[in-house]
Amino acid sequence: MVDSVLAAVRVGPSKTEIREYPMPDVPDDAALMKMEVAGICGTDVKLYKTPPTKSPVIMGHENIGIIAKAGREFTRRKGFKEGDLVFVEHYVACGKCEWCHLGQYRHCENTDWRRNPDAIRYGYTSAEKAPHLWGGFAHYVYLPWNAVVHHVPKGVTPELAGLVTPMANGVEWSLFDGGVGYNSTVLIQGPGQQGLSQTVICKQAGAALIIVTATSKDRARMAVAKELGADFTIDVEKEDPLARIMEITAGKGVDVALDCTAGAGTIPILLGVEALKRKGGTIVVQGEMKEFPNFPLEKVTVKFITIKSARGHSFKACELALAQLASKRFPLEKVTTHRFGLKDVDLAIRSVGGQGVPDVIHASLMPWE
Repeated sequence: MVDSVLAAVRVGPSKTEIREYPMPDVPDDAALMKMEVAGICGTDVKLYKTPPTKSPVIMGHENIGIIAKAGREFTRRKGFKEGDLVFVEHYVACGKCEWCHLGQYRHCENTDWRRNPDAIRYGYTSAEKAPHLWGGFAHYVYLPWNAVVHHVPKGVTPELAGLVTPMANGVEWSLFDGGVGYNSTVLIQGPGQQGLSQTVICKQAGAALIIVTATSKDRARMAVAKELGADFTIDVEKEDPLARIMEITAGKGVDVALDCTAGAGTIPILLGVEALKRKGGTIVVQGEMKEFPNFPLEKVTVKFITIKSARGHSFKACELALAQLASKRFPLEKVTTHRFGLKDVDLAIRSVGGQGVPDVIHASLMPWE
């Protein structure tokens, strides 16, 4: 094995450097993963442009790789051996707190980078924290005893497995949080990788009607949404989206509204509130806005709307997402549109944000290319 590891490091706003780190020692209860694919999503775009910290960070939190070296205790505890193709969640929890015992480790203080300066989360933690390899934009990633690891099913390529994070969010947000099921009517706002994943999961769950909204620049994504199961797509720049939704639903509105616009302001939330059925609908929001002046609280209460926050995913959601990928029921290869090498991290992130290579939906960073 080599003595050093190459990584693309965010060193400032919209600035990346290729740096070299020492190959870490692997204790008995840890492992080292050779990266195959790191997915790039809208969160990466935001964190790259406006870093939450001045520390250098190896980004990359949607990580697929092969166990290159595993300590005996790591293998005994977790059931993973050298050579296994795995997906590693970005949460690194303590395993001791109330949230961890409830199986909701995504809420654990040990992985809460917003409030805990010592938190460990792949793609967010400072590269100055030994053993440095805390992100997927690198040749190798370090796996401590408390890393959350999943087997990638046979027949699923590393590139397709790179979709598991948005797909798991699809399961968590639409099924577990939104309650989408057989005969549900659903509004999905935004046809990015999150919105397209919601489309697949809602279709798999038996939704009777799926409406996806987008803007004119998303024409290619709207076409993919139709191939993945959307019944209608609405260009909000060419049509009145609320009028069209009411026309499609014969004035009834939808059961569930899913905001996948990555913080596009108050307009999608207001549309979701209006588009929900007269009583008892559910809206799931990502909560990117710091302020919401004149929030329509009266309308929310009169319509008996349930508001839920979309915050990551659970272990079960990841397992169901991997099973969905393995089923090959949907043409999900249409979502994994572009590949980039390690030296092209800057271009890859900008492309996902709509400022580089055109028509990127989900970018796959291949660190060895």
